[in-house]
Amino acid sequence: MDHTYNVGSNPVYYEGQPLHVLFSGESQTLPLHQAGPKIYDYYLLHFIESGKGIFRTENRTYELGRGDCFLIHPGQLVSYISDQEQPWRYRWAAFTGADADSLVLQAGFTPHQPVLSTAEYSTVLPAALAGMIQAFYGNKESAHLTSLGYLYLIVGEAAEQLNSSSRLTGAESQVKRTVKQMINYMASQYAHPVSIEQMSGSLGYNRAYLSRIFKQETGLSPVTYLLKLRIEKSRQLLRERPELSVEQVAASVGLTDALYFSRQFKRFCAQSPTAYRQATGRHSDKA
Repeated sequence: MDHTYNVGSNPVYYEGQPLHVLFSGESQTLPLHQAGPKIYDYYLLHFIESGKGIFRTENRTYELGRGDCFLIHPGQLVSYISDQEQPWRYRWAAFTGADADSLVLQAGFTPHQPVLSTAEYSTVLPAALAGMIQAFYGNKESAHLTSLGYLYLIVGEAAEQLNSSSRLTGAESQVKRTVKQMINYMASQYAHPVSIEQMSGSLGYNRAYLSRIFKQETGLSPVTYLLKLRIEKSRQLLRERPELSVEQVAASVGLTDALYFSRQFKRFCAQSPTAYRQATGRHSDKA
């Protein structure tokens, strides 16, 4: 079996961008080809197209093969070695930046779960990695943006595969997922005058059912949770944006009736929005 090794580097240098792909590569390794033990200062994702090998982290050892994926985290001591009989062929991409940590967490990778093993071979991952290296070979500055597009494709596919493989079974897990969807919906939509009915329609469930399971999981009704969220966000605006009127603050958290907003604010905070703003203003002046 012939050994091959190709790598393409991003023509745009890394200068503190929030997210940056450094390079991408592919290799048909030789039998017992080993990298490490060593530490990297960036994320390094590998996808195995064929063959097999062993990936070792500080926590455990993984025997991996075709269709598997492993992510090396920065600062982790790792090593990986190809099989003697069936040395692996893999593709990889290295990336870094302030947003890289949260991107990796969204996908579901952690230092304790750095491996994605799929029941079915995913064509999305190798195609995206191949597209990435081809973009770098073109040596155009636009390759930086193209590589980010491919990276998001890879992370999205990994998240789907990891979530489906780690998904709990049964009614209880379905309830937890639905409640999480409700919380995410309210967190993204609180600034708009949305109602629980609209959320129920968006998620495709009956309002009474959603209210029941939400209270069961959180101890609050969806109406109260959304209101508390809006009041909490309004407190932040009252503290940080003194140029906004109370009406503007209310509208910014999805409450178009300023009088209703003031009443609810006093209910939760035991003082009016204006009194709260004055009190927090005095504290910051003293500081």
